[in-house]
Amino acid sequence: MASGEWLDEMRRILGADIQELPYTSAQWQELHPLLERGRHAARIHADGTVYMKMSGESDRMECLEIRRPERLSDTELNLISLLLSNLKPDRSGHSAATGAEKQALALGAWVMEQLDRPQAEMIPEGLTLGGRLYADMIPFLLIREYSGLTEEPYTELEKLLRSFFEEEVLLIPLQRNEWLILSPMSPLSDSRLDGGDDEESEEESLRSIGLGLHEMLASEWLGECHLALSFPIQPSKSIVESVAQLRETIQLGRRFQVGSNVHLPWQLHLERLLSAIPESDRARFVEQAFSRSDYYVEPEILTTLETFFVLDCNVSETAKKLYIHRNTLLYRLDKLKQETGLDVRLFRDAVMVKIILLLYKVTKRP
Repeated sequence: MASGEWLDEMRRILGADIQELPYTSAQWQELHPLLERGRHAARIHADGTVYMKMSGESDRMECLEIRRPERLSDTELNLISLLLSNLKPDRSGHSAATGAEKQALALGAWVMEQLDRPQAEMIPEGLTLGGRLYADMIPFLLIREYSGLTEEPYTELEKLLRSFFEEEVLLIPLQRNEWLILSPMSPLSDSRLDGGDDEESEEESLRSIGLGLHEMLASEWLGECHLALSFPIQPSKSIVESVAQLRETIQLGRRFQVGSNVHLPWQLHLERLLSAIPESDRARFVEQAFSRSDYYVEPEILTTLETFFVLDCNVSETAKKLYIHRNTLLYRLDKLKQETGLDVRLFRDAVMVKIILLLYKVTKRP
């Protein structure tokens, strides 16, 4: 299953003697008395030798035999197991993954392992992809909604990303249907140059890149997906923190930005704060807000309010966006004030209504 190149890389990183051995089902069962540890179900001999199943069913299988003077830690065993689980054999029994993909899988496995730690370790030199992680890059997190497909479309996705960015990017699988994408800085510079006389801010440029990438993936790729991106990072220093932030961004976006598939962390500060409030307190606040009236969430006024807030409470722009007369919009806002006592044309009341609507989305109300 594994190529000599892949085994050599693992030997170098672990400092261990690793052999790929064929086993029959009966031979594997003879290892049953040995200890099985953790989710990886490694068979571990008393002398510390580790046996891990790689592939195969029925009567024939391939296994790794790993020997090292120092016992492998649980973290190392989990990393090996996660890497093996992502190596898909083709019909000939050999891994379909390229050398670059295997390195990316190893890096992704390490990142996933670090996410469970209180404090991330420094990235090992052997996982820096030939030093490419020392350059500043734009991080994207891509999550595809489950489509029922059995194979991960790594090669297909890599080709699409290369066509979009017009240069090589790093594609790092994290787990099924989830990838970290690291892009060079050039798309950010190109986006600013294309903005004309009015130079875009970094936030606007990144948003444009994200929207364009999602549009391409939605039309060319398989199934619905969510995309989060953030400011450039140096992956060797902050790849784990960046993945954690982008994962939280998608989680918040799914809850608070229903209908949107591109999520930006700097647009979710209030949502992040509200999500930290205990659920019972959120529910109590919403019930108090709705005790006078639930006019906030009538379909017409809800659409009006969401558009009003997106356009920074600009009455004229909101009326244009909704294709209604300005007086019609003012009538709706006056009706809201009459029903709820809150006038969203006042900053204090606008903030209150915004919070009520955000909490309503994540609070179960009958």
